[in-house]
Amino acid sequence: MPNHAKLFTSESVCAGHPDKICDAISDAIVDALLAQDPHSRAGVEAVAGANQICLFGEIKTKADIDFEKIVRDKVAELGYANPAWGFSGESSFSNDVHQQSPEIALGVDQDGAGDQGMMFGFACDETPELMPLPIALAHALARRIDEAREKGQLKWLRPDGKAQVTVRYEGAKPVAIEKLVAAVAHDETMTAKDVRDEVIVQIFKTVLDKYKLSLPADADIVVNGTGLWHIPGPESDAGLTGRKIVVDTYGGYARVGGGAFSGKDPSKVDRSGAYAARYIAKNIVAAGLASKCEVGLAYVIGKPDPLMQTIETFGTAKVLENELHDFKKKLINTSVKGICETLDLRRPIYSQTSAYGHFGKPNLPWEKLHKL
Repeated sequence: MPNHAKLFTSESVCAGHPDKICDAISDAIVDALLAQDPHSRAGVEAVAGANQICLFGEIKTKADIDFEKIVRDKVAELGYANPAWGFSGESSFSNDVHQQSPEIALGVDQDGAGDQGMMFGFACDETPELMPLPIALAHALARRIDEAREKGQLKWLRPDGKAQVTVRYEGAKPVAIEKLVAAVAHDETMTAKDVRDEVIVQIFKTVLDKYKLSLPADADIVVNGTGLWHIPGPESDAGLTGRKIVVDTYGGYARVGGGAFSGKDPSKVDRSGAYAARYIAKNIVAAGLASKCEVGLAYVIGKPDPLMQTIETFGTAKVLENELHDFKKKLINTSVKGICETLDLRRPIYSQTSAYGHFGKPNLPWEKLHKL
């Protein structure tokens, strides 16, 4: 490796990963609430363990939803149809969701933030979606693993898995894939060698070809580091909503805020503030004002406007800092109400965020580009 080169690694996980099962359940509940009552408030956490699913959290809503049906349908949708795996749509279920605290509701009812905290949004020109290349590739690999299972292209796959990518940078430019790692659950008929060979061809090569990138040396490819993996999901490792916050954001390439996203309605600035920060950063880069941008916001519970707004361009800005802030002000009002209205967040759009990251998907409102 050249002396001026450096490496960066990001990972992603499949939709059937235990933590992602919980994110999917929490966001399915948020969507069901918002579909009936756009002003629903929710902070819903799911826990998935060996043969059981539990809900916790708080809501304030006029909606009437069937929590248990949503949970069981989502588990089945994610591929957990075999009770022999120790987790399925037939697993035991408990619901401890309660009404939102009146102290929290008091501030939120006045269009204030649903909590205190800091959020960061990031964009760079490494990929067409203006995301860092390592996390973009990791998401693409995780998505491809799921696609190969769902379409029956690799019938031996089971619904759990991870992907990890190490990218070599020379200066600020990504130039090659240094290492690839995958872990995939599979049925008992497959040997470790067969799993490895098919993952390399059907997963790794398929994705890298789309990015016009080459596979690393064979010694730098790892598939199922322990050899075999038969039992997927929460039977092997418990899951929890919000635990994959680095996967959900920028793969460690940029700073992340203090709160997770899934299971929260947009009055929770952990979610809406992070989306607004990404919206600002992406539009700054897309407009050619900088090639790399990180936006920081911070809020206090019950207050509508952020008490911190920062823009960091890492020396790549093409304009003065005050011009960047003027651009931001024209782009979006960063009050809680302003974010929700500009990005139209009070609607059931969140299930599509629960796997493969919350950023870089062009159909989401905070990914839209706005010409000023």
